[in-house]
Amino acid sequence: MKITRSGSLPSGKGPTEWFTGIVRIDPLFQASAPARAAGNAVTFEPGARTAWHTHPLGQILIVTAGCGRVQREGGPIEEIRPGDVVWFEPGEKHWHGAAPTTAMTHIAIQEALDGKAVDWLEHVSDVQYQAE
Repeated sequence: MKITRSGSLPSGKGPTEWFTGIVRIDPLFQASAPARAAGNAVTFEPGARTAWHTHPLGQILIVTAGCGRVQREGGPIEEIRPGDVVWFEPGEKHWHGAAPTTAMTHIAIQEALDGKAVDWLEHVSDVQYQAE
């Protein structure tokens, strides 16, 4: 058994290559072989969001605070709130982030395939983000 104490892992700023706006990433757990799953608590300030991306083995988001948005390629923007659980299929192009006027925090869980858990793509434009 291993207990990781709250606050024992340092917070990090979301890199501008992967995010638009102010994003904080708090690591929760990292995979130790043979396990492949890792989890982070991610907080998005209002209007902040990920770039488009995919995960080779999919991704689960569990919204814990605030109000956010998610979108799958070709689909509508959907609102997410605390308690919502979002599943993205393996290889499904998507983005997620906060609502325009409200911050949002979610726990993101994904597995790595051959050491890679995410493929980052282009940024979500302001026009794409504002589309309803």
